[in-house]
Amino acid sequence: MTISDSQLNKAKWKIVTLYQFVKLKNITKKKKDLEVICKNQNVFGTLILANEGINGTITGEAKSIEFVINEIRKWPEITRLEIKYSSSNTLNFKRLKIKQKKEIVTMGKNEVDATSLKGEYVSPQDWNAFIKRDDVVLIDARNKYETMIGQFKDAIDPQTETFTEFPEWISDFINLNPDTKKIAMYCTGGIRCEKASSYLKSKGIQEIYQLQGGILKYLEEIPEDESLWEGECFVFDQRVSVKHELSEGNYSLCFSCQFPVADHELGSLFYEEGVTCDNCYDSITEEQKETRRERQKQILLARARGEIHLGRDPKKSKRL
Repeated sequence: MTISDSQLNKAKWKIVTLYQFVKLKNITKKKKDLEVICKNQNVFGTLILANEGINGTITGEAKSIEFVINEIRKWPEITRLEIKYSSSNTLNFKRLKIKQKKEIVTMGKNEVDATSLKGEYVSPQDWNAFIKRDDVVLIDARNKYETMIGQFKDAIDPQTETFTEFPEWISDFINLNPDTKKIAMYCTGGIRCEKASSYLKSKGIQEIYQLQGGILKYLEEIPEDESLWEGECFVFDQRVSVKHELSEGNYSLCFSCQFPVADHELGSLFYEEGVTCDNCYDSITEEQKETRRERQKQILLARARGEIHLGRDPKKSKRL
């Protein structure tokens, strides 16, 4: 399903991120049912179903989003769906993708069972005081293209490229810091911390804590003048980043390398919309640059005609 011209003119779109680790049954049927429901409601985005649960981000009109959420809540397995709402003037997805996978967030550790084993939650309201404690080690469970635009003050950054690298990194960290007693972790919406905490619990680490609802819930509920968050939060849709109160941030994505590009970096000699940025200019061949220039030319021509280019828009692309 793709978006029509008339739908692009909507003033406000509701965006919802959701997940729950739960043992799902009849996944193939659930996938087909969801496809029909979302298409009928003109809801776009990505939903992932697996034996371990559901995860995704979708967008649409408020009443349509609520209809889809209520249908998911009718599944007998769903008991505690973690949901975060925000809104945008831009439709951040142009297609609907419902996928059936082995994991709802890819960690690559089959022994991890986040449906039954997880760390303790710390609410956004209690988070500041908790991470200031001397006996707490604060770890960012996200990847470096996310941490580069924002983090909690004094957090340890693993500098991982993907979440599949996190288990090895955290295992090495524990081995190098055997006296660590309390670990507090955070991620965008909480789902990666659920799995990471489950992994650590399976390895015998007991005092694992995680920010309930993730950074998004913290930015939504904690006033900026009380916040320990520094910078912006990377999100996996065409907003690219959000700030306090979940207002839209000041980043775009480079089409070539999918790294976030700040507004002030758009004037760089190495930034070319749809082609390169400071991060990837030297790694992209001249032939690749020409191919991207031609694609960008077609995007601009489509915009001038009032048409929709169905490929990734390098100005506001998304990283999966």
